[in-house]
Amino acid sequence: MRISSHRTQLRRVTATDSREQGRSHPAGYGDVVYDRVRDSYDRVAVRYADEIGAELAGKPVDRALLKCLVELVSTVEETTGSGGVADLGCGPGHVAAFLATLGVPTTGIDISSAMVEVGRKRYPDVHFRVGSLLALLATDAEHAGAIALYSIIHLQPEDRPSAYLEMSRVIRPGGWLLLAFHISLAGHEPGEIMHAEERWGEQVDLDFYYLDPAEVIEGLTSAGFVLMARTDREHWPGAEHESRRCYLLCRRSPEAASEHLGAASAHA
Repeated sequence: MRISSHRTQLRRVTATDSREQGRSHPAGYGDVVYDRVRDSYDRVAVRYADEIGAELAGKPVDRALLKCLVELVSTVEETTGSGGVADLGCGPGHVAAFLATLGVPTTGIDISSAMVEVGRKRYPDVHFRVGSLLALLATDAEHAGAIALYSIIHLQPEDRPSAYLEMSRVIRPGGWLLLAFHISLAGHEPGEIMHAEERWGEQVDLDFYYLDPAEVIEGLTSAGFVLMARTDREHWPGAEHESRRCYLLCRRSPEAASEHLGAASAHA
């Protein structure tokens, strides 16, 4: 999920605030923590798609990186057969739809059933599934690649390793992952948490984590990915939320396949 450049009321919170509000405990799909995420995005699904569905038109760096991923995935498919790309935390599916226009079979997976329903209506060329980053509805090594653009920003720190292992499980060895997240707001440090209680006039209950790239890279490496490229950038004026952001292009290590698939199954 992405943060829009307007109409989102954010307030700064601390890790202590999150613990006191019951947000700091082991969580899986159906847990109260992520029920709040799902319910919040269910409420704003149609408006979200209307407001953010055309965002890639104003994001040339994102388009370039997505095209790069498609090119890399095509080389994987040549040797292992078609597997397509999964958009993990796809929202209403507009980025998945962009990938589909580039000729790659695309599957969108999101925790919000309302988002998935919007996507199915608007983008019939994309396959959609309802599912959590902690329990992806995909078979082992099903996809030649995946993207996760800002979808990890709602995950609690203790749950991120499980999400990275799930990504590793569903991407075939030698496949590719493009992951993006917010680093910080202007004048703030990585690791802070912002809380939203309203979006477009609807009540929501969302924590947004601003992440340290070094910690994310460490987690992905532990899950069997090899970092191949990193892009940091400032926000694109007038097009998006005013934050510094990071893009990590990673390859699924063929050597670590057996070890990490076993670890991922243990966390399912």
